[in-house]
Amino acid sequence: MIGKYNTLKVVKEVDFGVYLDGGEFGEILLPIRYVPPGLKPEDEIEVFIYLDSEDRVIATTEEPYATIGEFAFLEVVSVNKTGAFLDWGLMKDLLVPYREQAERMKEGKKYVVYVYLDDESKRIVATSKLNTALDNLIPEYEEGEEVDLLVIDKTDLGYKVAINNLHSGMLYHNELFKPIKIGDRCKGFIKKVREDDKLDVTLEKPGYEKIEGLAGEILQQLQAKGGQLPISDKSPAEVIYKLFGTSKKNFKKATGTLYKQRLIEIHQDKIVLI
Repeated sequence: MIGKYNTLKVVKEVDFGVYLDGGEFGEILLPIRYVPPGLKPEDEIEVFIYLDSEDRVIATTEEPYATIGEFAFLEVVSVNKTGAFLDWGLMKDLLVPYREQAERMKEGKKYVVYVYLDDESKRIVATSKLNTALDNLIPEYEEGEEVDLLVIDKTDLGYKVAINNLHSGMLYHNELFKPIKIGDRCKGFIKKVREDDKLDVTLEKPGYEKIEGLAGEILQQLQAKGGQLPISDKSPAEVIYKLFGTSKKNFKKATGTLYKQRLIEIHQDKIVLI
């Protein structure tokens, strides 16, 4: 319950808020500033449960940037002898103890962290030692499966990403068709599940289905623009992405398909509808 969203029933109203049925935690206060108009006993409301500054279990309708079991890219708002405190969207900041910092955190900087419930203190805390939170389960993905990605690190090969808050994967530099940076969230696709269970991902759905759709879009654009477009497989990758939202590699495959079907001519600086 703590660190998650819960739908709870209103038990009673008081001057400073309402109390909710928290089961094993007893009655949990939802302070008056979070109580929506018209809420009354026996009504149910979805709230986030956490510990306030005095370690009391409390409810809020505010939405944190991450819940337990999730990653987020958060800013350090203060540092003291206990650790670093992050802005995670709630009144009480999120603690990253020094022992959980992959590098010493500095005020004003942002870091990718994983949110979890500390077994000893029962407090919600975070860690920037991300390897401990990833790849603890055998990946069960199909190639081409759509997944949620969070960019967590940059390497010589590309960008390391968290996949569905469970696994790590790699986006390779030579397959990127748009700029990305640490902290970005986006949809992606499983490109390959390797024999060692390592995962390669891509921002575009692999396979012919994607190319077929792109080829159709190119034809539509040609028809709408009078039969020719000032773009070719020699054009810069940025120009291709701006017009079609795709990589140069996939654009070349799509125009190649249209060319083989004798639907277009490809020139140095343009493509023409036949």
